[in-house]
Amino acid sequence: MRMIAIMATAFVACMSVAETYAATADTLTVRIKGMRCGECSHKVKNIVKKGPGIEGILFNLERRTATIAYDPSLTSADSIKAHLDATGRYKTSSYSPNDTILRGFGLRIDDMHCQNCYNRISQRLQPMAGIDSMAPHLDKHYIFVRYDANRTSKADIRRVLGGLGFTPVNYYSGPKVAFAYYHIPAEAVSQATIDEVLTLDGVEDANVNARQKSLAVTYFTDETTAERLTADIKRLGIEAVEPPAHECKEQQ
Repeated sequence: MRMIAIMATAFVACMSVAETYAATADTLTVRIKGMRCGECSHKVKNIVKKGPGIEGILFNLERRTATIAYDPSLTSADSIKAHLDATGRYKTSSYSPNDTILRGFGLRIDDMHCQNCYNRISQRLQPMAGIDSMAPHLDKHYIFVRYDANRTSKADIRRVLGGLGFTPVNYYSGPKVAFAYYHIPAEAVSQATIDEVLTLDGVEDANVNARQKSLAVTYFTDETTAERLTADIKRLGIEAVEPPAHECKEQQ
């Protein structure tokens, strides 16, 4: 959805501001309890920027940290932390690059069909720095990954899976969440396709894979339907075709 692109843009803007002032300002990095999403970080930014001397903020939502650039002649680290702690909701705690910050997330992988598919994933991911554990659910084409957000990230994990020829998208359980998987032309396998599909009503996540020539989508069924989603994708000029039932070659 459009909100994803907006939050990504806001993240880059905050990052460039923090980098611009890094040479002249002091910086404070804190973990912030309760900051779990882009909307939360926007609220935190508004709270922090009400204080004097704030020059830039960089968020990392996976670590739930904020790096704040400030003018030490106008404010202090203690003052900034006290301002956030006073909200009751966004309380701060200390942060160190050596911290272990365990996070977990689910990935729907429609092109993961059998145990051999998962074994390839496991052999590649398990040696990665920061991977704590993985649990496959092959009947749902789903894996749960537990990782240290100080040593790797969701984006890194998805990138590795893409390199293996898989098309992961966010997985959520619930009656209003569904998944779609299409074959698309090779020329449509691009970031532009992902960005366009994310603008469609009901779409929560999208991904493509060059090896599979695939497009995978997570969507909300109270906002769209499978038929409408397919029609909307085709209206974007993307020739998306639902593939036939798969016979996994890796089982042979």
